[in-house]
Amino acid sequence: MQKYKEGFSVNGLKKSFVVLGIFALTMILLVGCGAANDQKTEEKAAETKLSGEIQIDGSSTVFPISEAVAEEFMAANPDVRVNVGVSGTGGGFKKFTVGETDISDASRPIKDSEAQKAKENGIEYIEIPVAFDGLSVVVNPENDFVDYLTTEELKKIWEPNSQVTKWSQVREGWPDEEIKLYGPGTDSGTFDYFTEVINGEDGASRSDYTASEDDNVLVQGIAGDKYSLGYFGYAYYIENKDKIKVVPIDGGNGPIEPTDETVNNGTYAPLSRPIFIYVSKKSLQRPEVKAFVEYYLTEGPNFVPEVGYVPLPQDMYEKSLAEVQAVK
Repeated sequence: MQKYKEGFSVNGLKKSFVVLGIFALTMILLVGCGAANDQKTEEKAAETKLSGEIQIDGSSTVFPISEAVAEEFMAANPDVRVNVGVSGTGGGFKKFTVGETDISDASRPIKDSEAQKAKENGIEYIEIPVAFDGLSVVVNPENDFVDYLTTEELKKIWEPNSQVTKWSQVREGWPDEEIKLYGPGTDSGTFDYFTEVINGEDGASRSDYTASEDDNVLVQGIAGDKYSLGYFGYAYYIENKDKIKVVPIDGGNGPIEPTDETVNNGTYAPLSRPIFIYVSKKSLQRPEVKAFVEYYLTEGPNFVPEVGYVPLPQDMYEKSLAEVQAVK
């Protein structure tokens, strides 16, 4: 055999070319497979990418939580639009029970009449508690005489046909000045809850007060009137501490101020309550709605204290999550 160089032969050269050819072919196949896998991954991502529109309406009390969750969810899923409205708990249920919304924010449980309306329209739903709220009674920061109020005094002020128009009629020694009252409208779950626990009947209230479904309107009114009095959700008090002053309430065990601790352990009685979202089971069949509600129950609790409410025990969120995930 002819030698070109020591230790080098024609046969060796041929073998080298064969090896190189096999290597090149292998690389081409690997690159091709990799491209195919990348394409499949991209197609799968496109299939699972969330898009669509979610409609939420209802309680102004629950609104800060739903708004915070919606903003974070949309940041992570830019092709999903979450619209959060504020028409009061009752107003929200009017839309929800006829299928106009996917989720209803509620600061009270659904009423029998509302549940019946939903049934008539084929709307099945899941009730999900999302936080604790301490309904807060507030006055103007310049008010230096109201140190606390009893539930009996609140009833005297707010009951139907109340004749109380001045602070001096509430407690002896208080100024002979007119009380300017502010509170939620009749579509509000806060109104329903307050009237039930203070006046003894859902919806029973005097009507001669400034009413609004927007709690920010109430805050502005109370902040602008020295002799004002009003009530709304705990979050709006926390958010506006520099403009208003909270009033401790004596429900029979001495005056208690609403705080995270007193609301959570129930000592702020009788004005502590859970607040809810109601989710349509039909809407949960859409992937963007289901993903949003799952996000609400896993990440949402982190936003609850940020917007001024008290988180529920973790097992309550997990129970609701399991119920949501069971919907097929």
